[in-house]
Amino acid sequence: MPDNDVAPQPIIQTVGVDKSFGDVQALRSISLEIEQGMFFTLVGPSGCGKTTLLRVMAGFEQPTTGHVIIDGKHVAGVPANKRPTNMVFQNYAVFPHLNVGDNIAYGLRSKKMAEDLIRRKVSEALEMVGLSGYEARPSHALSGGQRQRVALARALVLKPKVLLLDEPLSALDKKLREQMQSELRHLQRNVGITFILVTHDQEEALTMSDRIAVMFSGEIAQVDSPATLYQRPCSRAVAEFVGFMNFLDVRKLDTDSGRVEIEGLGTVEIGPRQAPGGFDGEIVAGVRPELFTILFDGEPTAERLCTGRITELQYFGDMTYYEAKLDGIDRTVTISMRNTSGREVLEVGAKARIGWSPESLLILS
Repeated sequence: MPDNDVAPQPIIQTVGVDKSFGDVQALRSISLEIEQGMFFTLVGPSGCGKTTLLRVMAGFEQPTTGHVIIDGKHVAGVPANKRPTNMVFQNYAVFPHLNVGDNIAYGLRSKKMAEDLIRRKVSEALEMVGLSGYEARPSHALSGGQRQRVALARALVLKPKVLLLDEPLSALDKKLREQMQSELRHLQRNVGITFILVTHDQEEALTMSDRIAVMFSGEIAQVDSPATLYQRPCSRAVAEFVGFMNFLDVRKLDTDSGRVEIEGLGTVEIGPRQAPGGFDGEIVAGVRPELFTILFDGEPTAERLCTGRITELQYFGDMTYYEAKLDGIDRTVTISMRNTSGREVLEVGAKARIGWSPESLLILS
């Protein structure tokens, strides 16, 4: 009988992968495990190495040192077209001289499949991406979202074990991009194939992923679930990249007990879980905008209270983002408030009572 306590084997591993281009080191000792059936995202600023890592997995680049294992097999020297992976590129790479059906059939024909089997597989792939009946449509007559679906169908029709996606939504407008994010996640759940996405858009990563790796300068800074990454970033760099965070200066009073003084907020005791890097070195206190609360008349007092004045605001309909200068310090903080029925929107210059909780703070370096 199978042992239910045995951890599932990763579908793809990188072990100590370095990659250099001349004097430029693009990847530095990348060791990563990605489980079967996961939607995994590599995120980071431009030039951090995420696309290079994806291309190493795909076989378009060979690591300088280290190795890649896919489905338990070392793939050193195995070319891209012989690996159990397929890749969707940023520009989709849809062949303009072929119609939709022939685009999707291209890889199947290279494998010398029978035409009746090819037609059936193309039809199934089109249904999978919501383009049934588009076989004869010229490629130049497709919208951006339709081209993206054709590229996905062409990759999925070969039934890869891992689908690699290099910023496939970056060319779409905001509304279509959000729609395709939802469709891509739904598609991944339905087909059960491991998806590895590269994006520089942290919101895209948070909404689509099971797990996320944040990269800086060729290294992985943190790998976690979206919720953990947002709520418990391991460093100031990760906190700044994933979402927005306010930072306030800290004076250490008693690091053994976790007692610190935070500018504008006063003395607080911080638990070990709120200080992932400890209290050594240059540290700051981080607070997400939604964890500050503006208290309006009649609302109950928060656990802790400070005061300030509104210096700027941005109204988004469902939310208002305030900039507030805290009394006693020369610093502003960002506060996000949901616009509920009957709640006023404060004007610039208005005084504000601002509630917060010590549990909302993170000590980061």
